[in-house]
Amino acid sequence: MVAAARRRVLRDGDREIDTAHLLHSLLEHDPQVCALFDGPQLARLLGYLVQRSIGYGLRWRGGVEDSGALPVVGPNAPPVEGLSPLAAVALERAGARAARRDGGPARGADLLAAIVDDPRARAVEVLTRAGVDVPALRTRLGDGPQEPAGE
Repeated sequence: MVAAARRRVLRDGDREIDTAHLLHSLLEHDPQVCALFDGPQLARLLGYLVQRSIGYGLRWRGGVEDSGALPVVGPNAPPVEGLSPLAAVALERAGARAARRDGGPARGADLLAAIVDDPRARAVEVLTRAGVDVPALRTRLGDGPQEPAGE
């Protein structure tokens, strides 16, 4: 997911990968994540994310995505070059969630759960504008297996 997000950052001329880039990559590459949204929600989400490079995300340019809470990463973790502080935290939390589950690699749903954990994440703003009930999504993601939307 990070490689796809990095390509999008380079193509769009953004400074760093943020949570909206990660969300966009998840929606493009992970069918299990897509299954968490109904058809119209998925279309709206992709519409908002595509608009990012032509206007919607322009107000984010030049700014750093940060929740304002300190510390944003573990006390011994160096800043991750090319990632917003919130994106770095989301990746760290996705790995920790996978470790708690079965010790395997993080899945797309692990990353999505970590992304929506901070209400100030840009991805949460996109989800909210697209009509996604983010608290309900957080509940559905929980710590267990993922259920597709409408089931």
